[in-house]
Amino acid sequence: MVDQEEEDLKMALRMSMQTEPPEPKRSKPGENTSAGGGEESVESQEMRNRRMKRELMAGAAEKRMMAAKNAANAAAPMPATVPVAKVEKSGGEERRCGGGVAAEGVSKEKNIALLKCENRMGNLGKELSLMEAQQLFLMIFGGGVTKDILAQWSNQGIRFSPDPETSMGLVQHEGGPCGVLATIQAFVLKYLLFHLEDSGDSAPGMARITDPRSSKSECIAADIFSSLSEDRKSRALVRSMCEILFLCGNNETAVIASIGVLHGDEDSSKDEVILKVLEGFAIESGLDLQKALRVETYTSRTSAVQRLEAMLPIFRSRMGAILFLISALLSRGLDSVQADRDDPSQPLVTAPFGHASQEIVNLLLSGRAVANVFDGRVDLGSGMLVKGISSTVDVGFLTLLESLNFCKVGQYLKCPKWPIWVVGSESHYTVLFALDTKVQEENEFESRETRIRRAFDAQDQSGGGGFISVEGFHQVLRDTGINLPAEKVEHLCNTGFIVWSEFWQVLLDLDKSLGGLKDSTGMMGKKVFDLYHFNGIAKSVPNGSQAASGNEIPIQRPRLTKLRVSVPPRWTPEEFMADVAVSSSSGINEPTRKEAAAEASKPEPSQHAPLVDCIRTRWPRATCNWDGDAPSIV
Repeated sequence: MVDQEEEDLKMALRMSMQTEPPEPKRSKPGENTSAGGGEESVESQEMRNRRMKRELMAGAAEKRMMAAKNAANAAAPMPATVPVAKVEKSGGEERRCGGGVAAEGVSKEKNIALLKCENRMGNLGKELSLMEAQQLFLMIFGGGVTKDILAQWSNQGIRFSPDPETSMGLVQHEGGPCGVLATIQAFVLKYLLFHLEDSGDSAPGMARITDPRSSKSECIAADIFSSLSEDRKSRALVRSMCEILFLCGNNETAVIASIGVLHGDEDSSKDEVILKVLEGFAIESGLDLQKALRVETYTSRTSAVQRLEAMLPIFRSRMGAILFLISALLSRGLDSVQADRDDPSQPLVTAPFGHASQEIVNLLLSGRAVANVFDGRVDLGSGMLVKGISSTVDVGFLTLLESLNFCKVGQYLKCPKWPIWVVGSESHYTVLFALDTKVQEENEFESRETRIRRAFDAQDQSGGGGFISVEGFHQVLRDTGINLPAEKVEHLCNTGFIVWSEFWQVLLDLDKSLGGLKDSTGMMGKKVFDLYHFNGIAKSVPNGSQAASGNEIPIQRPRLTKLRVSVPPRWTPEEFMADVAVSSSSGINEPTRKEAAAEASKPEPSQHAPLVDCIRTRWPRATCNWDGDAPSIV
């Protein structure tokens, strides 16, 4: 009897040398089993011949594989697109599950052949159970989803813009998945702008953070982005997706979802093949998900990056956005997602227009599918807690709804690690960013304001309404070391609650030595800097190349707008001028320091758009200017 392991190796080597799928293994005709010394001698000779043939085949195959490996290493590292193997015992024999690390005693070259065998045979990943698939479908879309919403989410790929001026941007053609695309876009910008590249001295699969782009090297964004290579953009996209998925998986695991008809297909790298395979394909129920989805779980970031690289054509297809959302939800775990939410009975894709909910955006930004944007938790009484963002994030969030007093964005989202923010309106998500991290730096007074605001918000039990109780107010004074005069405390507390805006005005008039923010120079916190806004939804814009001929034809492309932002000092020019008028009436004719400060602090003539209201939630009293059409957040 030929050893089973050697037979398996022989089959793997034979398949690795074939360009076509191997034929099924057939049983041999029955051999003569009659006894006899001569027959036994012939049988022994045949066994020796077969063993020698196997060794020659294995040796030749190993040489070919080593030559191929050396050639591949000279060009680029050979990707391993399967997760780490688990070796299970079955009947005294070892069975390999999921590819990856070889069992003991099998050489590295033989393991490569087995991996090739598994890839050719189509390692299709795991199917979801029908119960899991139905739970997933209802969690995303609910029970009464329309075909229009399903079509929106089934026809949006993750693709870069072909337009040179917006080549770093992901294009949106359908309404709905903008929350997913904008969040991925924000992480992509982090990798493109701040030089987050793989380094040999970093942990496998981890990015090394180099020095951020300084203001000296700042130039027009369109010029920066037009020089980006496709390879660099693809690397940034893959690392962004990997980072988000591991963030959802507590930085321990990531789940990558694919379509079963594409998974393991050797031709799936061709966009036109994927387009043809997906013709008529639709997901309209949990049963459709159960039949179509295949999922793989990764604990190695390196393996996950390699798998995502191999799947880029699939993510570029019309199913890309929904596959990534499903991957993020499964990485977090369906039960954990429901536990994160304040109201798990509602679908994550909101009716009637199919927009991504705040829970989806928060999941991709922070790894938790919470519904709120304030810091920490708020106790509404009777044991009811509503959850917000629990820690600092790499990419932040601003929303028009805060300027309308519908919510309060906390400092975690408002002041992220990198100067990049997803911007929410009533119906769309876009991205705001800076090329210079200095826009995030705080001077002494801004740091003081942040500390006071955070202490105030910690006592705010209104869910971000901007007012606290008298007891909470006294706690804020203790926590921040503010020494308010008794008459000011009495004035603020006479209504039974303290409003932030009134408290803030008192602080502006309270001297710095008493814990306030009054600045004798009058130039507290003045800033001027540039921001850029990207709207990924394709809109009609003038075609400059044909403008000179007078035959201008609008083209469809995303929008990238540069804004010049000026943040005046804490005191307004009107307040300074009023103070100067008092000094002048006292007989002082020479220009005073405050007069000069007032003149310097006069804001530039400003332009207005809803985006400016969002910016002012981060930089109060900011004024903005831009060239051309106003930036759009819808």
